[in-house]
Amino acid sequence: MPTPRRFVSPLGWALLALALFLLPFALLQERSYVTLDDNLDVELTIPYLLTRHHMALDYGPTTVLEPVMNGLPRNALRPGLSVTMLLFGVLEPLPAYLVQQALVRLLGLLGMYALLRRHLLRGPTKQAAAAGLALAWAVLPFYSIYGLSVLGQPWLLYAFLNLRRGQGRLRDWLLIAAFPFWSMFIFVGPFVAVGLGLLLLWDLRQGRRWSWPVVGGLGLLLGLYMVVEYPLLYSLLVAKQFVPHRLEFNLSQLGPQSWGGALKSAGQYFLLGQYHASQFFRGVILLALALTLLSRHRLEPARRRQLLALLVALLAVALFCGFYPLLMEPLQRVVPALGSFNLTRFHFLTALLGFVLLALCLQVLPDKRVVMGLVVMQIFVGLVMNTEWLHNLRELAGRPKATEPNYQQFVAAPLFARVQDTIRQATGLAPRSYRLACLGLPPAIAQLNGFYTLDSYQNNYPLAYKHAFRPIIAGELAKSAALQSYFDHWGNRCYLFSAELGKNFRVGAFQRGVVQDFAFDAGAFQRLGGRYVLAAARLAHPARSGLTPRGEFSARNAYWHLYLYEVQP
Repeated sequence: MPTPRRFVSPLGWALLALALFLLPFALLQERSYVTLDDNLDVELTIPYLLTRHHMALDYGPTTVLEPVMNGLPRNALRPGLSVTMLLFGVLEPLPAYLVQQALVRLLGLLGMYALLRRHLLRGPTKQAAAAGLALAWAVLPFYSIYGLSVLGQPWLLYAFLNLRRGQGRLRDWLLIAAFPFWSMFIFVGPFVAVGLGLLLLWDLRQGRRWSWPVVGGLGLLLGLYMVVEYPLLYSLLVAKQFVPHRLEFNLSQLGPQSWGGALKSAGQYFLLGQYHASQFFRGVILLALALTLLSRHRLEPARRRQLLALLVALLAVALFCGFYPLLMEPLQRVVPALGSFNLTRFHFLTALLGFVLLALCLQVLPDKRVVMGLVVMQIFVGLVMNTEWLHNLRELAGRPKATEPNYQQFVAAPLFARVQDTIRQATGLAPRSYRLACLGLPPAIAQLNGFYTLDSYQNNYPLAYKHAFRPIIAGELAKSAALQSYFDHWGNRCYLFSAELGKNFRVGAFQRGVVQDFAFDAGAFQRLGGRYVLAAARLAHPARSGLTPRGEFSARNAYWHLYLYEVQP
């Protein structure tokens, strides 16, 4: 009897499920929840500002982005040759973010499916498992602002495995060539190179030939990364446009301070991963590995070696990342500049390595019900750990968390427009004519609303600026050893700090924050060009800080209750 024809393939069902997953964002639009930490409070601003100020491809040695840090060197920022920059050039920030997320998740699903069907889950009986696992990959929590850096890795592995087999086609070379234009070199470039190098060494150990096509593909990948990242590399290595603040990084003072703490950190890397690179519980992967190794089904020695090698690789990365701060301390005493490189970013590869390990187990396990059960469990893990998606479900249900505002509430454009109007009416000045700094709220939100800020959250900026900014907050740093270490040994958040607020960088209106004693150096602030302080917490005694109140602003739908202060003449 002929098999009934399916109207929708397993891949079709996976694509439909992904569309349903993305539906809350389409329904909510401006009310969508967007990950706040290290995302809306920093990453969305720079592509928006670079495109609106027509500086995406302006790599002049003297070009600066005026709204940020009194003129941040353009070459310290993300490159202009990227799909991300293109999207932000034609769309407003939130639509650009949502479109990029949808495209990256779609491409992630298709890439994982192609990888599984070609190399890992072959055969007609594995089609449903491959589609399900591709869906599980596409719904993982990750930072979509980084483009294909995480979810696009299956396409890269697919292309390189084709080259390794001697079956490479023009399509594979094009996939490799396209990857640098929609990913972040600092997160994946060097680490992919090391991973591929280890794969080549593994092949030699197994008696295989050296794969020159893989070497050529790696050369193409790194060469195009150099083209994309040319402005940064030229400014730092050739023109030496500025000395980066990262030279003062001392991660040993910020990470685990004991071997026990480092071991705990390594355990977290192994079981959960790292939040920038997709943080999800690896329990299903470990369960599948245990079932495979304990199965009565005969496991070929070569497959056993593959599984154990991947497990060892994941353990090695976790241990390296966990102990990295302690290991770096003695090395950094000899070569201080080593602290500016974050080699723990090998963890950006662990999500894919985990899924490859899971797929190899699913290929071996004979019971289809067990296989599909594991796939469903992995989809569930991805969904329940995707906080951005869960917050949007709460928003749709009318039960949002007060501490997790949606995009409209967090950006609060009408509220910030009122602050601008108040300053304009009092002084006649447009935002470009004065500088302000923020207390208790991310400067990126002020920047998105058209303000020019002295403070910012940046991965790379001139060390001289950090030293010039420090006197403004020196009094508050002296009150808190934690904040002092946070700024002096890291400093990416070049913010107005308050020891009373601690690391609460988003004081919501419902918190009714009050700072009793703000040790603020108004003179140093003025010398840097500052005029206004925009605070999300009220200063109990602004005059002691050399500040004069100029307005109080609130709105029903805004997350913030703002207080505007001007430096006393």
